[in-house]
Amino acid sequence: QDGLKQCLAEFRQQLTWVERLDVTLGPVTDPAAQSASTSDAVDPENDFQREMSFYRQAQAAVLDALPRLRKLQVPTRRPDDYFAEMAKSDQQMQKIRHKLKSKQEAMERSEKAKQLRAMRKYGKKVQVEVLQRRQKEKKNMLNAVKKYQKGLSDKLDFLEEEQTSSQGNKKGNANQRTKKGPNAKRRYKNQKFGFGGKKKGSKWNTKESFNDVSSFQAKVAHNKGPRKGGKGGKKALNKRPGKRARQKMKNRAR
Repeated sequence: QDGLKQCLAEFRQQLTWVERLDVTLGPVTDPAAQSASTSDAVDPENDFQREMSFYRQAQAAVLDALPRLRKLQVPTRRPDDYFAEMAKSDQQMQKIRHKLKSKQEAMERSEKAKQLRAMRKYGKKVQVEVLQRRQKEKKNMLNAVKKYQKGLSDKLDFLEEEQTSSQGNKKGNANQRTKKGPNAKRRYKNQKFGFGGKKKGSKWNTKESFNDVSSFQAKVAHNKGPRKGGKGGKKALNKRPGKRARQKMKNRAR
C-alpha cells in the first residue's frame, strides 16, 4: 500500500479542471423511483436497468459540467461552418447515391406498370359492359320484332329507340358539319347548278302510287284497244327490217 501511494504521488500532475475535464458523479435520481422507495442497486443482468443507469450518470455529468464550462467561457456548441471529414469516401457515397436512385426508378417503373395494368383491367371491364349492353338491346329488339310479326304486339317503339341511338351517335359530327357549313366551292356549285334533289330511289313505288289506279286502262294493257299506224300498229312501227333490206341500207350509206 505504501508503494502504491508513492507511485501515485510520482506521476500525479497538479492540473486545472479545464485541462482534465473529469466528472465523477452518481446517476441522476429518478423521482418515480424515490416515490416508489425502490433500492438504488442495479441488476447487472437486466440490460434495460444497466443502460438506463449509464444514461442517467451521463446526464448528471452534463448537468454538472456545462455550467462550469460556461463560467470558464469555454464554447460548448459546434459552429455552423464546422467541417468534419466523412467516415466514408466520396466514391462510396456516390455508389450509394446511384444505388438509391436506381432503386427509386425501379419503384416508379413498378408503380407505373401497376397503374397501366389497372387501366387495362378497367378498359376491358368497360368494353365487356358495352358489349353486354349492346347484345341485350339487340335481343330485346329482336324479341319485339318477333312479337310484332306474330301479331302479339302493335307497338313500334323499338324502331324509335334505334333511330334515337343512331342519331345520338352522329349528333357530334352533324353539329360540327352544320356549324362549319359548306365551303366556298360547294356554295358556288349549289348556286350555279342547284342541289339536284334526291335521285336514289326516285322511281320506287310508294303507297299512294301503288293504290292510285286512275290511269290504268285494261284495253291498252291487254292489247285489246284500237291500234294506231295501220295494220301492224305499234308492233309494225317497231318491226326490225329484214336482212336484205338492212344490206341495201348499208350499201346506200357507202
